[in-house]
Amino acid sequence: MTLEPGSGPDGVPREPATPVAEPITPQDLIVSASPHVHAGQDVPWIMRQVLLALLPGLLAGLWFFGLGALRVLVLAVAGCLACEWACARLVKRPATLRDYSAVVTGVLLAMNLPSGSPWWLVLVGSAVAIGLGKAVYGGLGYNPFNPALVARVFLLISFPVQMTTWVVPQGPGTALDAATGATPLGAIKEAVGLGRTVADAGAPGLRDLLVGNVGGSFGEVSALALLLGGLWLLWRGVIRWQVPVAFMAATALVTGVAYLVDPAHYASPLVHLLGGGLMLGAWFMATDMVTSPVTRRGLLIFGAGCGLLTAVIRLWGGYPEGVSFAILLMNAATPLIDRWTRPRVFGEARKLYREADAA
Repeated sequence: MTLEPGSGPDGVPREPATPVAEPITPQDLIVSASPHVHAGQDVPWIMRQVLLALLPGLLAGLWFFGLGALRVLVLAVAGCLACEWACARLVKRPATLRDYSAVVTGVLLAMNLPSGSPWWLVLVGSAVAIGLGKAVYGGLGYNPFNPALVARVFLLISFPVQMTTWVVPQGPGTALDAATGATPLGAIKEAVGLGRTVADAGAPGLRDLLVGNVGGSFGEVSALALLLGGLWLLWRGVIRWQVPVAFMAATALVTGVAYLVDPAHYASPLVHLLGGGLMLGAWFMATDMVTSPVTRRGLLIFGAGCGLLTAVIRLWGGYPEGVSFAILLMNAATPLIDRWTRPRVFGEARKLYREADAA
């Protein structure tokens, strides 16, 4: 008797035997934290984009302030790299010098300092930025405050004379011991404080503010160069539009109302937008993804808060510039903003959602 394929001895068809799979052990699973789908943007790529965006502002600062700006830039970057390496060795962790985060911190710190800063001031600022601004919290990604702004505010409070001695821009041949002068916002603040008008301050025109032919920190002179860099970051998807737009809109709104009420003693909104460190802060400091909210609504609130505080400090505070203080204060409020702007899960009852928040 001939049996057909797949049949038993009695001629009854049999189901093909199913192979038994070997059990999966935990060692066979590759477990990693989410997200599992990436956009191809890692930390070194983001930092390189930020450095490219800062390049126009750096070139403008080097053009107007010359050798002094170059010295501050080199010292700040070298100091931040050295402090990053030292902090990593101190806690016995591998140094993260290749992610360019220390370089970005050094560049931003240099751009927040006067181009005539003494060498020791730059190195102290570098140590504060890396040590107190980042390493003490656990390194990159864990710092609640912008490291460069932590250093700037620390230096401003500790060494006010050195931090408020501004070099007058005189072109690429400017020497290391160039003449000093006041910033536009500082001149206006001083004139109004003496009972004079804004016109008596002799502040530069809007064209000089836009191009950068004004006194101030090394990296906050050319509003146009900083704006171009910010648009580059926006186009590359490194930052979102909510923070810079809300920052500038809130500043323009508050200063605009003050200007309409008393134009003789309050500068126009354009002076506040183009002068000082607002462009640098709005596009490069407040948009730090580590220290800013994660939701779109939270970013709008964060940016508007920065602009409001900047305007209030500039108009009625003791300092002519308030960008650094405003951003650091809003950095402290970021966890609260994230909590109250957290999106509700689809299908979750609003009442239960609020009760969970309250708990």
